[in-house]
Amino acid sequence: MTSKRLKIETRDHDYDLLIGTGVSNQFASELQSLGITAKTKILLITDHHVAPYYLEPVKKVLSEFQLFEYIVQAGESAKSLEQVDSIITYMIQHGFDRTSYILALGGGVIGDLSGFVASIYMRGIRFIQCPTTILAHDSSIGGKVGINHPLGKNLIGAFHQPSFILYDTQFLKTLPAKEIRSGLAEVVKHGLIADSSFTHWLNQHAESLLNLDFEALNEALYQGSRIKATIVKEDEKEQGIRAYLNFGHTLAHAIETVSHYDYSHGEAVAIGMVFATRLSERIGYISRKIEDYYLKLIERFQLPTSIPKAYNTEEILQILMRDKKFKQSQIRMVLPIEIGKVMIVEGIEIDLLRKIIEEMKA
Repeated sequence: MTSKRLKIETRDHDYDLLIGTGVSNQFASELQSLGITAKTKILLITDHHVAPYYLEPVKKVLSEFQLFEYIVQAGESAKSLEQVDSIITYMIQHGFDRTSYILALGGGVIGDLSGFVASIYMRGIRFIQCPTTILAHDSSIGGKVGINHPLGKNLIGAFHQPSFILYDTQFLKTLPAKEIRSGLAEVVKHGLIADSSFTHWLNQHAESLLNLDFEALNEALYQGSRIKATIVKEDEKEQGIRAYLNFGHTLAHAIETVSHYDYSHGEAVAIGMVFATRLSERIGYISRKIEDYYLKLIERFQLPTSIPKAYNTEEILQILMRDKKFKQSQIRMVLPIEIGKVMIVEGIEIDLLRKIIEEMKA
């Protein structure tokens, strides 16, 4: 497939997403088009999982630039105030200024961390996303950046849009099967919230996507990115329909926290989508037939659909109550009302949530 370019339009500024297999060969010229020169300091942030595979290849294609590197431990633990402090200290010591850039080479964790550092360093510098996971096709677009707090995920953050996203799908070939499935959960989410035709296409191409067929994968990631970009254009700061992107995430963040991140983000979102779908059926927004379709679709991508029996229901509910979507003692959730369409529902009773959590335990 030839590369595709998608313009992301936001109130702050517009930027491009370049996606395709092998597009990292165009990285240097893309940076030049942003006005980056040999005098511009760039801090490449990556993790110890990604670095052995892609740090040197990226450094090679960007050899004409003044590139520094900072490698963190892989995983959610990197999204901490301590890690932010360490990176900022490094940047100060090495003379980074307001004209400098940060380049995030990695998955969603690296993008969140790098973008947050960029949002606060000298009151904000520019950054570039170079995703190396399927999951990051979602998180790299839209400017949500942040870190975790011991009491919850992404409770410290900002909106800070990248200047450019380069998405070389060749970088996905080293992903473990668990991360492939996890990333595809977010692709499925995009179909379920906004595009029934794309949802049915995903159902038909599940096997090809799980096997990393690049033609199918490039198309799926482009379409998922298109949906995300359309929503961000209309509602950049999540005052309205951008909240649709939280479909499955209310319970997902609680599952991640309770499991101490044994469940990947996408796996937790899959459980959360099943939860929201069952809740919608109970309230009466969708039929049992649609609930079954969602369940079977998620199972086709080999994703979890139940909650471990050992998880404490009351602990899960307590975490839900600390969630950003919890307001005035009531949960606010995104629920499906038909395939490819969702709505925000407020005033959901805690007792109903408790009942469904118990039902989903296996």
